[in-house]
Amino acid sequence: MAIMEEKKPYLSVVIPAYNEAERIPTTLLDIDKKLHDAPFEYEVLVVNDGSKDNTAEVVSKMEKDVKNLRLVDNKDNKGKGGVVKQGMLDEAKGDIRLFMDADNATSIDHFMIMKSYFEEGYQIVIGSRAARGARLEPPEQWYRQLAGKGGNLLIQAVNLPGIWDTQCGFKAFTEEATKEIFSRIKTKGWGFDIELLALGRALGYKIKEIPVRWVAAGGSKVGLKAYLKVFQENFKIRWWFLTGKYGVKRRLPVF
Repeated sequence: MAIMEEKKPYLSVVIPAYNEAERIPTTLLDIDKKLHDAPFEYEVLVVNDGSKDNTAEVVSKMEKDVKNLRLVDNKDNKGKGGVVKQGMLDEAKGDIRLFMDADNATSIDHFMIMKSYFEEGYQIVIGSRAARGARLEPPEQWYRQLAGKGGNLLIQAVNLPGIWDTQCGFKAFTEEATKEIFSRIKTKGWGFDIELLALGRALGYKIKEIPVRWVAAGGSKVGLKAYLKVFQENFKIRWWFLTGKYGVKRRLPVF
């Protein structure tokens, strides 16, 4: 009797989760609703980052109701960069691999816009709250806007000229780009977004930044300490490029 081969998913959706028991059910149900009848194979992976609440239990119970959902349960905390790397590199099987936030700030329907750019030959497509046409609901407080814009200018000056929002948690990569980039990242904290995009550019991948509708869900875990850590890691990443730690040279922007 012939053994049927499992179809490789076209899309892998990776969701890092730390203490998200309250918010993640709504996100998973929204993904299921919008992808359930998609004209391609897909998988949804929730990577639990050693949560102190019952995130793992909540997700596990939803596996029977949410199509193609799988829990990856880490007992220890690795940091967002660490679990995103684990999910994208070690667990995901898709031709295109997307990571998104557990609070559904940027919803999965944005992927259909991304898909068209992958078909045009881009290898990295990222959501942006700063690109023309983006909508923030509600708009961020003035001091967060000021910190975000000032921080982005610093990130552009040091590592990523031309990228207007490195920190939006909605990014997709081809399988090849995922393997080449995520196998090299060293940062486990919030600065990993800068690192993976800088590596993508250094490796010659074509990057597209698209506007998104970003809905603030409340309960953000990004405070002043996280902003300061991002800035610190921004300079560390530049130093690693200068000292050859990645084994690749920085390149000019590829649009």
